[in-house]
Amino acid sequence: MADRALPLPVPPALRRLAWLLPPAAGALAAGGFPPVALWPLTLFGLALLVALLARAPGPGRAALCGWLWGVGHFSLGNGWIATAFTYQSNMPAALGPVAVVLLALYLAVFPAAAAALAVAFARGRPTALVPAFAAAWILSEWLRGWLFTGFPWNPLAVAALGGPERAGLAQVLPWTGTYALSGLVALLAALWWRGWSLRVARPGLALLLVAVPLATFRLPQLTPPDPPGRLPFTLVQPGIPQDELDDPARFEAQFATAARLTRAARPAARRLVLWPESGLPDYLREGYPAWFYAATTYRGDPVAARARLGRVIGPGGLLLTGAVDLVVERGRAVAARNVVTVVDAGGTIRGSYAKAHLVPYGEYLPLRAWLTPLGLSRLVPGDFDFAAGPGPRTLALGPWGRAGVQICYEIVFSGEVIDRADRPDFLFNPSNDGWFGAAGPPQHLAQARLRAIEEGVPVLRATTNGISAVIDANGLIRHSLPRPIAGRIDGFVPVAHAPTPFARFGNRLALVWAAALVLCSMLALWRARG
Repeated sequence: MADRALPLPVPPALRRLAWLLPPAAGALAAGGFPPVALWPLTLFGLALLVALLARAPGPGRAALCGWLWGVGHFSLGNGWIATAFTYQSNMPAALGPVAVVLLALYLAVFPAAAAALAVAFARGRPTALVPAFAAAWILSEWLRGWLFTGFPWNPLAVAALGGPERAGLAQVLPWTGTYALSGLVALLAALWWRGWSLRVARPGLALLLVAVPLATFRLPQLTPPDPPGRLPFTLVQPGIPQDELDDPARFEAQFATAARLTRAARPAARRLVLWPESGLPDYLREGYPAWFYAATTYRGDPVAARARLGRVIGPGGLLLTGAVDLVVERGRAVAARNVVTVVDAGGTIRGSYAKAHLVPYGEYLPLRAWLTPLGLSRLVPGDFDFAAGPGPRTLALGPWGRAGVQICYEIVFSGEVIDRADRPDFLFNPSNDGWFGAAGPPQHLAQARLRAIEEGVPVLRATTNGISAVIDANGLIRHSLPRPIAGRIDGFVPVAHAPTPFARFGNRLALVWAAALVLCSMLALWRARG
């Protein structure tokens, strides 16, 4: 039989609405992400895209189809971003949906590029289109992860996760990494389409191609539970509503809540205490202009503020808390840093980490010198931007272990969360997810699970208002605190695994998988010519 696709019957009444099918399919595919988390929707939405690409007359039409698909996909998947505008007085809430769509118009460029590349390479051969589509998707997600600082939120790999106590298909992450797993999801969806297209000519093969993805996504948990660790921890979720977080009149009450949740019934020989991003309004370092301390810091004195923290965590405690440092030049503050500061029971700073992946338009204003005259400086509150830190580093905490830190959405950047020359025992991911409504926090948590599996290290998430969680190195959620309660988790830090292949080679693995899929597509083209 010639390697050609059977045309899909399209009723004449629907042809005039055909342009609505790609964005509808893209929105359907977003249903595989939390909070819906129905992976068949992702496979079906992608399979519809491949079916449309198989009918495209050339790469240009394929690019348009992929772009429309992406607009629907990212508009629904990133809809939680609109919620952030309701908490920022300088940004009208009505701009939230506009911002979501504008972002989707940009992000849709990446599936458009994948669609055009796959169609150009496959040259009208359906069997070649299947691996070509998967390879192109790997490259497009990899580009989305770093181009213009990157926004790799919600890779297709998220849909491959099982429930909280099962990693599902995502168990292959140590050998693939996130971008290649996304390519595998795209491959399985393309197999669904190919099975449909062969339903008449080769029904047995068609049934097999439909069954393989179904069985693969139901993969049972293959790794045994990890043994318990030995480092005790207390993880605090203070339950602060986002609209109260930055109110100075509430700072002391917020601190009292965090302190109450932190204090131990009995002093421990050692204990790690984890507070979230935005968990502390105090400036903890000395040397800043005096009025900064007077406005926010306990007793206007950073030494007193640190001593108070030491009393809260108690003897044997070591606190990792979100805070803000200032960059001071010639006696004036010129920038800020979003940091995690380590404070011991004596009130001494034992180390810190500064966030490296900052949020454009949230923590800094790109092209500020150009946009400020246009009145756009109000998109970012404050008189100056946040400054980026140097990148992943491991904090040596002595008997409290070795901690890697990724603040808030830094955790979504595959291959960029760990210092590979100095591997940590665990990753601490403090975050303030209160900006992002109901859908953003579970999506954020899912992506933290991907990092745990591919790197082979546990991840501990402390958030202001949920979802806080302890994730072991298999990506399983050991403990969690839902939104929007105040609470604490006590336990032992899960053990890390030996370095995974991904931990050794990073995203070079994704490029190897992409190359292998390209070879499969070339083989299909060669066989079709014969």
